[in-house]
Amino acid sequence: MSISDYIIPHNHTVKKSDRVNKYGYRSQLIWFTGLSGSGKSTLANALEVHLFNKGFQTYILDGDNIRSGLNNDLDFTDQSRKENIRRIAEVSKLFIDAGVITLTAFISPFIEDREAARNLVGEENFVEVYVECPLEVCEARDVKGLYKKAREGKIPNFTGITSPFEEPMNPDIKVNTSENSLEVCLSQLIEKIMPKLSIKE
Repeated sequence: MSISDYIIPHNHTVKKSDRVNKYGYRSQLIWFTGLSGSGKSTLANALEVHLFNKGFQTYILDGDNIRSGLNNDLDFTDQSRKENIRRIAEVSKLFIDAGVITLTAFISPFIEDREAARNLVGEENFVEVYVECPLEVCEARDVKGLYKKAREGKIPNFTGITSPFEEPMNPDIKVNTSENSLEVCLSQLIEKIMPKLSIKE
Protein backbone atom coordinates (compact mmCIF):
# COMPACT_ATOMS: atom_id res chain seq x y z
CA MET A 1 0.00 0.00 0.00
CA SER A 2 1.14 3.56 -0.69
CA ILE A 3 0.82 6.48 1.67
CA SER A 4 -2.08 7.79 -0.45
CA ASP A 5 -4.13 4.80 0.65
CA TYR A 6 -4.20 6.26 4.15
CA ILE A 7 -5.20 9.78 3.11
CA ILE A 8 -8.91 10.57 3.29
CA PRO A 9 -9.68 14.27 2.60
CA HIS A 10 -12.16 15.83 5.00
CA ASN A 11 -15.46 16.88 3.46
CA HIS A 12 -15.83 20.45 4.72
CA THR A 13 -19.28 21.94 5.14
CA VAL A 14 -18.40 25.36 3.70
CA LYS A 15 -17.83 25.02 -0.05
CA LYS A 16 -16.35 27.34 -2.64
CA SER A 17 -19.87 27.98 -3.94
CA ASP A 18 -20.86 29.23 -0.48
CA ARG A 19 -17.96 31.69 -0.52
CA VAL A 20 -18.90 32.87 -4.01
CA ASN A 21 -22.43 33.63 -2.80
CA LYS A 22 -21.18 35.33 0.37
CA TYR A 23 -18.42 37.42 -1.21
CA GLY A 24 -20.27 38.23 -4.43
CA TYR A 25 -17.51 37.33 -6.89
CA ARG A 26 -15.73 34.33 -8.36
CA SER A 27 -12.20 33.71 -7.13
CA GLN A 28 -9.73 33.11 -9.95
CA LEU A 29 -6.13 32.10 -10.45
CA ILE A 30 -4.55 34.81 -12.61
CA TRP A 31 -1.33 33.25 -13.90
CA PHE A 32 1.25 35.70 -15.26
CA THR A 33 3.92 34.10 -17.44
CA GLY A 34 6.80 35.64 -19.38
CA LEU A 35 10.53 36.14 -19.44
CA SER A 36 12.46 37.54 -16.50
CA GLY A 37 12.22 41.31 -16.74
CA SER A 38 9.06 41.28 -18.84
CA GLY A 39 7.06 42.98 -16.09
CA LYS A 40 5.07 40.10 -14.58
CA SER A 41 5.50 41.12 -10.94
CA THR A 42 4.94 44.80 -11.68
CA LEU A 43 1.69 44.07 -13.50
CA ALA A 44 0.50 41.55 -10.92
CA ASN A 45 1.14 44.11 -8.18
CA ALA A 46 -0.71 46.86 -10.05
CA LEU A 47 -3.66 44.58 -10.72
CA GLU A 48 -3.78 43.45 -7.10
CA VAL A 49 -3.84 47.06 -5.89
CA HIS A 50 -6.76 47.78 -8.21
CA LEU A 51 -8.72 44.70 -7.15
CA PHE A 52 -7.94 45.16 -3.45
CA ASN A 53 -9.14 48.75 -3.59
CA LYS A 54 -12.36 47.50 -5.17
CA GLY A 55 -12.97 45.29 -2.15
CA PHE A 56 -11.79 41.91 -3.46
CA GLN A 57 -9.73 39.51 -1.36
CA THR A 58 -6.42 39.08 -3.17
CA TYR A 59 -2.96 37.60 -2.77
CA ILE A 60 0.18 37.48 -4.93
CA LEU A 61 2.43 34.44 -5.13
CA ASP A 62 5.72 35.68 -6.58
CA GLY A 63 8.69 33.66 -7.80
CA ASP A 64 11.37 35.01 -5.47
CA ASN A 65 9.09 34.98 -2.43
CA ILE A 66 8.05 31.36 -2.99
CA ARG A 67 11.61 30.21 -3.65
CA SER A 68 12.85 31.86 -0.47
CA GLY A 69 10.44 29.80 1.62
CA LEU A 70 8.17 27.00 0.42
CA ASN A 71 10.38 26.02 -2.51
CA ASN A 72 13.83 26.86 -1.16
CA ASP A 73 14.86 23.22 -1.61
CA LEU A 74 14.53 23.42 -5.40
CA ASP A 75 17.17 24.39 -7.95
CA PHE A 76 16.63 25.49 -11.56
CA THR A 77 16.87 22.19 -13.39
CA ASP A 78 13.89 21.29 -15.58
CA GLN A 79 12.74 18.73 -13.02
CA SER A 80 12.86 21.23 -10.17
CA ARG A 81 11.10 23.84 -12.26
CA LYS A 82 8.26 21.40 -12.86
CA GLU A 83 8.03 20.71 -9.14
CA ASN A 84 8.16 24.44 -8.41
CA ILE A 85 5.12 25.04 -10.63
CA ARG A 86 3.30 21.96 -9.29
CA ARG A 87 3.58 23.21 -5.72
CA ILE A 88 2.52 26.72 -6.69
CA ALA A 89 -0.54 25.33 -8.47
CA GLU A 90 -1.48 23.25 -5.43
CA VAL A 91 -1.18 26.26 -3.11
CA SER A 92 -3.12 28.41 -5.57
CA LYS A 93 -5.91 25.82 -5.64
CA LEU A 94 -6.31 26.19 -1.88
CA PHE A 95 -6.34 29.98 -2.13
CA ILE A 96 -9.05 30.15 -4.78
CA ASP A 97 -11.11 27.56 -2.90
CA ALA A 98 -10.89 29.96 0.05
CA GLY A 99 -12.35 32.72 -2.10
CA VAL A 100 -9.09 34.60 -2.70
CA ILE A 101 -8.27 36.01 -6.13
CA THR A 102 -4.76 34.66 -6.53
CA LEU A 103 -2.17 36.24 -8.79
CA THR A 104 1.01 34.35 -9.61
CA ALA A 105 4.08 35.88 -11.22
CA PHE A 106 6.42 33.13 -12.42
CA ILE A 107 8.40 32.62 -15.59
CA SER A 108 6.82 29.13 -15.79
CA PRO A 109 8.60 28.49 -19.11
CA PHE A 110 6.97 25.21 -20.15
CA ILE A 111 3.53 24.90 -21.73
CA GLU A 112 3.00 21.46 -20.21
CA ASP A 113 3.44 22.80 -16.67
CA ARG A 114 1.12 25.76 -17.20
CA GLU A 115 -1.54 23.47 -18.63
CA ALA A 116 -1.11 21.14 -15.66
CA ALA A 117 -1.81 24.11 -13.37
CA ARG A 118 -4.90 24.98 -15.43
CA ASN A 119 -6.17 21.41 -15.24
CA LEU A 120 -5.54 21.22 -11.51
CA VAL A 121 -7.56 24.30 -10.55
CA GLY A 122 -10.09 23.91 -13.35
CA GLU A 123 -10.47 25.70 -16.68
CA GLU A 124 -13.16 27.96 -15.25
CA ASN A 125 -10.83 29.18 -12.49
CA PHE A 126 -7.68 29.82 -14.53
CA VAL A 127 -6.65 32.95 -16.45
CA GLU A 128 -3.33 32.77 -18.29
CA VAL A 129 -1.77 36.19 -18.85
CA TYR A 130 1.16 36.25 -21.24
CA VAL A 131 3.38 39.23 -20.53
CA GLU A 132 5.02 39.53 -23.91
CA CYS A 133 8.35 41.32 -24.19
CA PRO A 134 11.30 40.64 -26.52
CA LEU A 135 14.36 39.05 -24.96
CA GLU A 136 16.57 41.99 -25.91
CA VAL A 137 14.27 44.40 -24.08
CA CYS A 138 14.11 42.20 -20.99
CA GLU A 139 17.88 41.84 -21.04
CA ALA A 140 18.36 45.59 -21.46
CA ARG A 141 16.21 46.15 -18.38
CA ASP A 142 18.02 43.40 -16.41
CA VAL A 143 16.51 44.80 -13.22
CA LYS A 144 18.06 42.06 -11.07
CA GLY A 145 21.33 41.65 -12.96
CA LEU A 146 20.39 38.07 -13.79
CA TYR A 147 20.96 38.17 -17.53
CA LYS A 148 24.48 39.48 -17.01
CA LYS A 149 25.24 36.63 -14.62
CA ALA A 150 23.67 34.10 -17.01
CA ARG A 151 25.80 35.41 -19.88
CA GLU A 152 28.85 35.00 -17.64
CA GLY A 153 27.89 31.40 -16.94
CA LYS A 154 27.16 32.08 -13.28
CA ILE A 155 23.49 31.04 -13.52
CA PRO A 156 22.81 27.72 -15.28
CA ASN A 157 19.52 26.90 -17.02
CA PHE A 158 18.49 30.53 -17.30
CA THR A 159 15.33 31.03 -19.35
CA GLY A 160 15.94 32.83 -22.62
CA ILE A 161 19.70 32.29 -22.49
CA THR A 162 20.50 28.64 -21.80
CA SER A 163 16.98 27.30 -21.25
CA PRO A 164 13.94 27.74 -23.53
CA PHE A 165 10.76 29.70 -22.94
CA GLU A 166 7.71 28.18 -24.59
CA GLU A 167 5.32 30.99 -25.49
CA PRO A 168 1.62 30.37 -24.77
CA MET A 169 -0.19 29.33 -27.93
CA ASN A 170 -3.56 30.78 -26.94
CA PRO A 171 -3.26 32.78 -23.72
CA ASP A 172 -6.46 34.11 -22.19
CA ILE A 173 -4.89 37.57 -22.16
CA LYS A 174 -1.76 38.94 -23.81
CA VAL A 175 -0.16 42.27 -22.99
CA ASN A 176 3.02 43.69 -24.49
CA THR A 177 5.11 45.70 -22.06
CA SER A 178 7.66 46.80 -24.66
CA GLU A 179 5.00 48.54 -26.75
CA ASN A 180 2.61 49.74 -24.05
CA SER A 181 2.89 51.57 -20.75
CA LEU A 182 2.04 50.02 -17.41
CA GLU A 183 -1.20 52.02 -17.36
CA VAL A 184 -2.28 50.72 -20.77
CA CYS A 185 -1.42 47.11 -19.91
CA LEU A 186 -3.26 47.39 -16.61
CA SER A 187 -6.31 48.81 -18.35
CA GLN A 188 -6.28 45.87 -20.78
CA LEU A 189 -6.09 43.42 -17.88
CA ILE A 190 -8.91 45.05 -15.95
CA GLU A 191 -11.17 45.10 -19.00
CA LYS A 192 -10.78 41.37 -19.59
CA ILE A 193 -10.54 40.09 -16.03
CA MET A 194 -13.43 41.89 -14.34
CA PRO A 195 -16.12 39.95 -16.27
CA LYS A 196 -14.51 36.68 -15.15
CA LEU A 197 -15.01 37.68 -11.51
CA SER A 198 -18.68 38.53 -11.89
CA ILE A 199 -21.33 36.08 -10.67
CA LYS A 200 -23.96 37.75 -12.85
CA GLU A 201 -24.91 35.79 -15.94
